[in-house]
Amino acid sequence: MTTVLVVDDEALIAMALEAALEDAGYDVATAANGRQGLERLAEAPRPDLVLLDMMMPVMNGPAMLAAMAEDPELRGIPVIVLSSLPEEAVRDRAGGVAAILRKPYTADEVLNAIARVLGETRQAGT
Repeated sequence: MTTVLVVDDEALIAMALEAALEDAGYDVATAANGRQGLERLAEAPRPDLVLLDMMMPVMNGPAMLAAMAEDPELRGIPVIVLSSLPEEAVRDRAGGVAAILRKPYTADEVLNAIARVLGETRQAGT
């Protein structure tokens, strides 16, 4: 089963994403900041994809992306950035991400982005 790591410091957003992802059949791990996200990536099973907020305390999204890029075991994990920042600002701070979704987004938009990035086929509403 595909595992998605949700890294977001806003608990309500993380819980809503977790519920939507689990309903769609994904295993979900969560982290409240980039440091916790890196710790989750070190655990087995390693997540197949990361949903990453950009602005968080302790370690922000760009710092987590930089740490992932330096680690040969983590650099191949696709990352979808979820941010209220303009796309250009995200690209300036976070090159090489698989996709960027601007907040506010719908659960369907997130699920469709995950399916595109992972090369999955998705039925509407699943």
